Amino acid sequence: MGGASRSEKQRRQAANQRLAAAGITPKQSGPSGGTRIALIVVAAVVVVAGVIGYFVIHNRQSTTPNYAVAANGTVVTAGKTDAPVTVDVYEDYLCPVCERFESRYADDVTAALNDGKIKVNYHSTAILDSLTTPPGYSTLAANAALCAVPAGIWPAYHKALYDQQPAERSAGLTAQQLVDIGTEAGATSPDWASCVTGNGNAAAITAATKAAIANPALLTNGQFGTPTILVDGKKIDLNDSKWLSNAIADK
Repeated sequence: MGGASRSEKQRRQAANQRLAAAGITPKQSGPSGGTRIALIVVAAVVVVAGVIGYFVIHNRQSTTPNYAVAANGTVVTAGKTDAPVTVDVYEDYLCPVCERFESRYADDVTAALNDGKIKVNYHSTAILDSLTTPPGYSTLAANAALCAVPAGIWPAYHKALYDQQPAERSAGLTAQQLVDIGTEAGATSPDWASCVTGNGNAAAITAATKAAIANPALLTNGQFGTPTILVDGKKIDLNDSKWLSNAIADK
């Protein structure tokens, strides 16, 4: 038996020498040394992956719109009507600052809407109509956004209008392009295309824009601009990045 043990030991030593000569570190037998460390590392990676997976799924769920949307004239109201905080957003779909505001806060606003912490009144205005050739893109886009409500695609369409925002002093997007964007977003109503191309909300959008310009509560240094954001009727400072988190604290 002793001879057999020595022979086995000699074979292991010879094998280890060959591995060492090839630049390979021999494995330790049993769940100790490097093997034990490897097992610990694998277990830790599995735990971390699980934690990351939970937060990725939770965040995706919280920022996927699942709130109610309704239109009243030129105002689109998103969220529960009895939400404890009311946010008013005055926007122009050609406005580059509106696009930056949307890009910065869209996920946070969506999460708060999903959680029932806020409702948002989106006011369609068109102060930049003269900055496209031909003029009128701001009104055309605002009309299309209102058409998106009965078409059942408003959250996706609102996002798409900013994702595909044309530059100021460009031709803007055509009515047909606005129709196509909505079709890609899932609009299936037979009235969708005619609602967009007919631009039937144009007069109401013009009237709402004039009313916003004349409203002292919406002015900054005597002028109305977009975006203008109110929380429970009070205009916020757009430089305050914590405006939403402060508004919904403890809600």
